[in-house]
Amino acid sequence: MIYWDAHECLPLHPDADFEAIDRLRQLGVSYVSINVGMDMNPVNQVMSTIAGFRSTIAQRADQFQIAQSVTDIEGAANGGYIAIGFDLEGSMPLLDRPEMVALYASLGVRQIHFAYNRNNSVAGGCHDEPQGLTPLGHRMVEAVNAAGMLMDCSHTERRTTLDIMAASSKPVIFSHANPAALIDHGRNITDEQIRTCAATGGVICITGIDMFVGSVEPSAIDLARHAAYVADLVGPDHVGFGLDCSFIQPQLNDMPPGDYDPQHWWPNSAGYGGDVLSSLGAAPIEEWEVLPGALAEVGFAPNEIEAALGGNMMRVATQVWPATF
Repeated sequence: MIYWDAHECLPLHPDADFEAIDRLRQLGVSYVSINVGMDMNPVNQVMSTIAGFRSTIAQRADQFQIAQSVTDIEGAANGGYIAIGFDLEGSMPLLDRPEMVALYASLGVRQIHFAYNRNNSVAGGCHDEPQGLTPLGHRMVEAVNAAGMLMDCSHTERRTTLDIMAASSKPVIFSHANPAALIDHGRNITDEQIRTCAATGGVICITGIDMFVGSVEPSAIDLARHAAYVADLVGPDHVGFGLDCSFIQPQLNDMPPGDYDPQHWWPNSAGYGGDVLSSLGAAPIEEWEVLPGALAEVGFAPNEIEAALGGNMMRVATQVWPATF
């Protein structure tokens, strides 16, 4: 069985410890997407992070491998290692240049969304005024499709997500987002967004962040309830998981250099407060062990459990990724 974790966060520092990723490997996760930068992170920080992560992966090739194809993920499931892809949260690291997409793909970035909570020159963020996809944004969607990268709509406002899903020639995903019908928060997504994503052939991956789940200590059964809502709305072929744990390492300074205002990116008006990365809780990655049972408890059949844990994302990657990057 393929276990696909669509989004996790290490410190954005080249010396980040990969112990948490090794724990995912030991839990049987076959593929994980690791964030390497957000809209507030300058390109020099993003590039040094990618370089450091790639070095760590290369030094521990028996445990970690960068996924160059869907076949590599199947190999991970059978070979005892974990396949890894990187993701970008926002388009600002693209520097308004569509050709940057292919460059990042060559470095291991396998998925991207275009706005991290706030508006930019490409797309609208979920905690900002509705903007929609800009003309440059349409060119960026074409570049993402051409590069074989997964087009993600997490952190992006409703109008922009609908524009992206209309513009994309490939299935679109939400790598870490939950139904707003269950928890009314700006980071969660409406039934309209869920239905439109599913209509592209895409997948909605449930996140374990406490305020988006609606539980002080999120567990597998909480995630399963959100997954069941999506399955009831659009079918179990459109359910996945991206737990979105932030593995803080206090010894590393991974804050963006220069003028950086956390309140801008995580506004108090949206319920965030203080040091957002340490104040937000998430379901622990160990919940992967009990997710199958939790999904069965909320009514998923065995084949539907297999699809939700990774099969659905494998299907989309097979449709979107090239034969090899």
